Amino acid sequence: MLKVTYPLGGKKLYLILIMLFLSLIILSGCGDQNEQPAGNNENGNNAAHTEPEENEAGENEETAQETREIAHAMGTSTIEGTPERIVTLYQGATDAAVAFGVKPVGVVESWVQQPVYDYLKDELEGVEILGDENQPNIEEIAALNPDLIIASKMRHEEIYDQLSQIAPTVTHETVFEFKETVELMGEAMNMEEDADRLLTEWDERVADFQTKIEEELGNEWPLNVSILNFRADHARIYFTGFAGSILNELGFSRPENQQSEEWGIMLNDKESIPEMNADVFYIFNEEDEAVERTFEEWTSHPLWQNLDAVQNDQVYMVDEVTWNMAGGIIAANMMLDDIYDRFDLEQ
Repeated sequence: MLKVTYPLGGKKLYLILIMLFLSLIILSGCGDQNEQPAGNNENGNNAAHTEPEENEAGENEETAQETREIAHAMGTSTIEGTPERIVTLYQGATDAAVAFGVKPVGVVESWVQQPVYDYLKDELEGVEILGDENQPNIEEIAALNPDLIIASKMRHEEIYDQLSQIAPTVTHETVFEFKETVELMGEAMNMEEDADRLLTEWDERVADFQTKIEEELGNEWPLNVSILNFRADHARIYFTGFAGSILNELGFSRPENQQSEEWGIMLNDKESIPEMNADVFYIFNEEDEAVERTFEEWTSHPLWQNLDAVQNDQVYMVDEVTWNMAGGIIAANMMLDDIYDRFDLEQ
């Protein structure tokens, strides 16, 4: 066996060097253990990344989880991220949701063509129906576990507190200002770019119509228009509302006796027929035998025959859903399609 010999004191020096080397290794290992990985906080929990990766929708994780304060007709609501389970409690909001490409988890029943309007049936197949627009079912709304409710102060002011306890609830003042509904929903649903696109497309169509109708009619433009509706026991002239606001935006005018911001007037006797007078009539009626009888009685009266729109063959029967009941941006575009066609304008 080979025998190792050390010079005087050499063995002791050798052992000291070995101990120093081992100490350095141990100290180095401890230092590595005390270093925290990037992105961890003091408690060792995973913290938010400083440079989050983008998700499929083009948003980063930080944006998707941001908290936003949304001002609306009933106050301010706090919404986190992008809501996925949305309830709409008036027809215009349901229409707008479909325009955004969003399928609500629950909607209120339509006024006619129940449970939803025919033009939305394919997109809303299987959606939970939550009762009447004026009195939605609170328990059924809660059971859907929504993360956003779209409501109207006009319809739901009395139940707003209950709705807000279920989920963040944003409200519009009315139910027929479709552009404001789109703006509100775009902000609340974290889809403002989509809202901008929908409204820009609408503005472009309005500008196109205005150009073409002026070229078509020349000095005859703008035309006075009356929006008429016949009921079982009376007739109505609508001044404002959904159709009225759209016709005003397109450039139509109202007769002097209709220059009011009220919804309109009720006419209870045929002697009031001259109040309807205008260059153009747009008439929407419910499909009902009593309504049909009233319409025939009024329109066969001699005073009706003297009206400008009647004499100029400018009386148009229009769809009550599109022109009055739907109240959303899809319906607004359908109404504009109708007007283009009636004036034989190319779209």
